[in-house]
Amino acid sequence: MMEKTPKHIIAVSALITNDNNEVLLVKVQWRQDTWEMPGGQVEEGEALDEAAAREILEETGLVIEPVGITGVYYNTTKHILSVVFKGNYISGDIQHPPEEISDARFIEINEANIERYITRPHMKSRTLDAINAENIIPYETWEVSPYHLIGRLF
Repeated sequence: MMEKTPKHIIAVSALITNDNNEVLLVKVQWRQDTWEMPGGQVEEGEALDEAAAREILEETGLVIEPVGITGVYYNTTKHILSVVFKGNYISGDIQHPPEEISDARFIEINEANIERYITRPHMKSRTLDAINAENIIPYETWEVSPYHLIGRLF
């Protein structure tokens, strides 16, 4: 019997803070019950850090620079591997959200008030992990045959 090749969705998001230490959060049209860090699915062949920057630009109008990974999470129900980056704000102002986003803003968020904004437990834990991350995990993008390091964060 032939084994089935596994198929997984890879998603990325990023923790972006402003000068007031507020966290960039979005509200997605089809998840109105919760705020969440901006992000989305990685396109085939796209580097994860580039996907995070692209998604945040598309959802909020902000240009960011991912600096490293704060956590990796897996949803066994939907087969989604989620990689959370910490990123630095580079430029831009929050634009009128695109169709899929109903709101985007910087919000003061901490362990005491997080449940007022982030209602889904798996999103809450990854957000708190990112906020509290003292270390970030390196990330590399490679091409092989021949080996070529495209990018490295950390």
